[in-house]
Amino acid sequence: MKRSVLVLLALLIPAQSLYAASSLTLDEALTTALKNHPQIVEAKENLKGAEARTGLALSNYYPQITVAADWNRSRSYLTALQNIKTTEVTSEAVYLKQTVYDFGRTAGAVDAARSNREAADKALTTARQDLTLRVKSAFYLLLATEKQAVAVREAVTARAQVYQQALEFYHQGIRAKVDVAKAESNLFAGKTALIRADNNVEIARMELANAMGTASLGGRTLAEPLPAVFIPVPERNRIQEGALRNRADLQQLSELQSAASANLRTAKGSYMPILSGAASVGYADREFPPTGNVWSVGLTLAVPLFSGFSSVEQVREARANISALEARQNNLKLQIIKEAETARLGVNEASARLVSTEKEVAAAGENQSLAEGRYREGVGSIIEVTDAQSQTLDAKTAHIQALYDYYTALARLDRAVGKE
Repeated sequence: MKRSVLVLLALLIPAQSLYAASSLTLDEALTTALKNHPQIVEAKENLKGAEARTGLALSNYYPQITVAADWNRSRSYLTALQNIKTTEVTSEAVYLKQTVYDFGRTAGAVDAARSNREAADKALTTARQDLTLRVKSAFYLLLATEKQAVAVREAVTARAQVYQQALEFYHQGIRAKVDVAKAESNLFAGKTALIRADNNVEIARMELANAMGTASLGGRTLAEPLPAVFIPVPERNRIQEGALRNRADLQQLSELQSAASANLRTAKGSYMPILSGAASVGYADREFPPTGNVWSVGLTLAVPLFSGFSSVEQVREARANISALEARQNNLKLQIIKEAETARLGVNEASARLVSTEKEVAAAGENQSLAEGRYREGVGSIIEVTDAQSQTLDAKTAHIQALYDYYTALARLDRAVGKE
């Protein structure tokens, strides 16, 4: 009977509670974001649209076939007969039209569509890389705020103990009331900092959920990444060369330049004639259904003479687009070099801070222990204790920040060099 009750209780446990107890790894966060985030969905749909436009451009290479049926009844005045005559015609036919040669119009449109498709693919890659950096930054930010909240909570506990000690000394007549006031002020300052730290955790949780494309994290906790392993940062020139070679946004601009060049060829083709062929076969008669066989075959050469300067303006626009894209590309190269160098310096700075703050935490912790011990023995001052506690909290906060700044700096370096 007892076993049956336990089984029943297990079945009644909500699935959400079990899910909430699981931890969220960085890989899981990235997988969720790259699958669900609207930014990625939009980029994928833009790619599908670009593929469809490529197919649309290719359709001009194929013949256009239509089937048409027509019935017409009319009354008209015939001058020769000086009489009004009623006519009725029924026709059914298949029409075929094929462009034979258009001097590069279709070829340019197809090349432009294909380049735009490649540009959309690079835009999707850029969106994935941007979102990856955002998720990693939010993940490390949440870990940092959680660790900092723990450090503040430990500081509040230590300050509460000092406050109780000061209160006992005051009641025993060993210390003045100023010690109690100082310890109490220090305690409530810590509680205020704890309120801010807890609020920062909630804000960071919301940021991570938003980066993942979900409404909230629920009750899930984060899995701590592997301990930081210091890796040698490549030299400046190697990082910059790799960034200029691998960045998808720079490759996207190159594809857009190719598309603009193809559009220029298309615009120049508007100066040239178009040779097309047409054919039709069907039936026509006064009766329905028609029984008289009719057909036609022909070639058309259309030579543009004057189009209101539209061809001239199209060529001007295409050339201006090429120049604008070249300027954008040069500006982006400068931005990429700056981002790569900033990311490299950020990794070096964070790793140096990590080593320095680790020693700072150890020294501050020892100083706090000595100060609290001296105060318990009645030989230390309350100012010495409160200063030591504040110094320890600052050191722990700085070390936590340095650790996750290092993780974030590595993520920024990966993004700067175009690493997936």
